Amino acid sequence: MKIKVLLVLVAVMLLSGCASLKDGEGWKGSQKSEFLDILEDDSYASICNNNRDLYEKVKSSKDSKLMTKLLVSYTQNLANGCTNIRNSKYYEVYKQRVSEANIILHLKGGQSIESILTPYAPKYRQFSALIKKYQKLKKGTPLARKVRKNIERIKLMKPNVGNNYALVNIPEFKVRIIENDKTSLAMRVVVGQKKFKTPVFSAKLQYITLNPQWSVPDSIARNEIIPKLMRNKSYHKGRNMVIIKDTYDLRGKKVDASSVDWSKYKGGQGYVPYKFVQVPSRRNGLGRVKFIFPNSHSVYMHDTQSKGLFNRKVRTFSHGCVRLQKPVAMLDYLTAKYTGTGKGTMKKWYNGLKTKHINLNKRLVVHTAYLTTYVNDAGELLSFNDVYGYDSNQKFYF
Repeated sequence: MKIKVLLVLVAVMLLSGCASLKDGEGWKGSQKSEFLDILEDDSYASICNNNRDLYEKVKSSKDSKLMTKLLVSYTQNLANGCTNIRNSKYYEVYKQRVSEANIILHLKGGQSIESILTPYAPKYRQFSALIKKYQKLKKGTPLARKVRKNIERIKLMKPNVGNNYALVNIPEFKVRIIENDKTSLAMRVVVGQKKFKTPVFSAKLQYITLNPQWSVPDSIARNEIIPKLMRNKSYHKGRNMVIIKDTYDLRGKKVDASSVDWSKYKGGQGYVPYKFVQVPSRRNGLGRVKFIFPNSHSVYMHDTQSKGLFNRKVRTFSHGCVRLQKPVAMLDYLTAKYTGTGKGTMKKWYNGLKTKHINLNKRLVVHTAYLTTYVNDAGELLSFNDVYGYDSNQKFYF
């Protein structure tokens, strides 16, 4: 009887390929096979220069210690990219913490390799869509390298933001509202000039401002408004601007332009104690509506008076903010889906020409991204010009 039981156990082990047995490093046979399959086509686009030699050794030896080391390295590349892009004035990155101990714990606990890697993989549809395109391209070609650069950029975007978000793709000059991996609304945008780049970052859209005032930043006042005011003391009046001492609050004390020695504040940088404010009107530089996602860059989306710029192929004309081609369409969509305000009430406030702030009641994160390749909803791979030179200047390791 004992011999029969032993034979049955041996048969079960043979049929299962001993997949449930672990080696000294804690690897099951099924985990090894799964990881090698992932590496074969680089399913997560995370074989980079720092682990390519290790991959070749693992592929030839199947050594468990080397495989564990490669799993940790592969996960790190998936979480934080094969690039040295760092936080800068114009480019924010969102690094993830990768714990070697946790990876080994999950491995020894018998989890599948996919379940170990998945928490670190970007949830944006563009990540998987671009990987599929990349795998079909001939490696080393200019287009393949361009696609891979954008895969690496997506790895550095803010993780875990939910199914709904707004994506401003700077090189494409377009904004989309993405809901459940589909485009719900899209329009052209104008982005920052090369010297006033629209920064890459993520922030939660919090409120809408109807009929906004334009509080002119000191840098624009110094380099654009004040030089013109020195030539024409009534320049600001012709643009519906008032000058206020030390505040952008329209209730503050108004200042007579002729009473100030403006030569002290012309050009350069630094604080200007006289604030230029363009009051709400149909001629306001920000137009009739702006969409606020508070951030350290003082960047937002807004309407504009310069409608003709949307017909340009290259649309780098702003000081960093994002100008919308169809601001009313954006307003109507967000009103219906992301606020508790009725369309009729919103229209009444809009037409009233008084400043009004409306909070969103549902989460919507805005990402300003720099993707020079993009897969649209029809599955087409689109390619755009490198308007800020990041494809050339940023370093990638793959």
